[in-house]
Amino acid sequence: MEWFEFYKEEKNLETLQAFLEELEAFESKLKKEEIKLLLSGEYDYSSAILSIHAGTGGTDAQDWAYMLLRMYVRWAEKKGYKVKLVDSLPGEEAGIKNAVLLIEGPWAYGYLKGEKGVHRLIRISPFDANSRRHTSFASVTVIPEIEEDIEVKIKPEDLRIETMRASGHGGQHVNKTESAVRITHIPTGIVVTCQNERSQYLNKMTALKILRSRLYQLEKQKLEQKKENLIGEKKEISWGNQIRTYTLHPYRIVKDHRTQYENYKVEEVLNGEIDDFIREYLLWEAKQKLNKK
Repeated sequence: MEWFEFYKEEKNLETLQAFLEELEAFESKLKKEEIKLLLSGEYDYSSAILSIHAGTGGTDAQDWAYMLLRMYVRWAEKKGYKVKLVDSLPGEEAGIKNAVLLIEGPWAYGYLKGEKGVHRLIRISPFDANSRRHTSFASVTVIPEIEEDIEVKIKPEDLRIETMRASGHGGQHVNKTESAVRITHIPTGIVVTCQNERSQYLNKMTALKILRSRLYQLEKQKLEQKKENLIGEKKEISWGNQIRTYTLHPYRIVKDHRTQYENYKVEEVLNGEIDDFIREYLLWEAKQKLNKK
């Protein structure tokens, strides 16, 4: 506030600019501290496993899934997180059918947990010769990475481990050695595939890590379901219940349908600037919890 006092005395534009810069820095720091206070969930401090699946919309949806993948990778890199593309399946013409990211670092899950749900894109399709407007959908799932010291029983006899040649676009190593690993957990039917590590061993270790997290999440969901039954029916996210819409035509806006937060800087959002959406969701979630008490 000293800068503002100086400005009142001197009426100098340079002093005003310095004051505004200091105010902006203070506001940014305040928001970061506010978010940390909101991250109070049991696994909010954990790393995150984020999955993306293309939905209705054909090639457009697969392209949209890739755009979301890029958005989350760029967000994570800007945050200084370690990002690992664990698995991906390319689309026939463009984009991806699905992908799994491991985002390692403190609070990754807490920040990203609100991204879970259906994301909708409205735009003029670059794949339509008649330049018509298309609506595409992709779903995002986020679960915390479970550390090794949390007990999850995985019996060797319950696993079917298969090796195969990695799929991908070119490269000397691709398709020449059976480095890709697919692990099926027979009792639950959960299948985890990892093909992007350098060796079969690393792919196996990464796949087991993700399997452990998914098994833990499955058990947690069973307990949560019992609580849900006691509380009452809760509306689930479905293809007709998107959490966020990204509109590129006829106007440009990104809107979160839970918080009602809107952002007109669409390109920045798609380049990973989603912190405001994350903050608004955490504030909204906190209010929902208070209302339930």
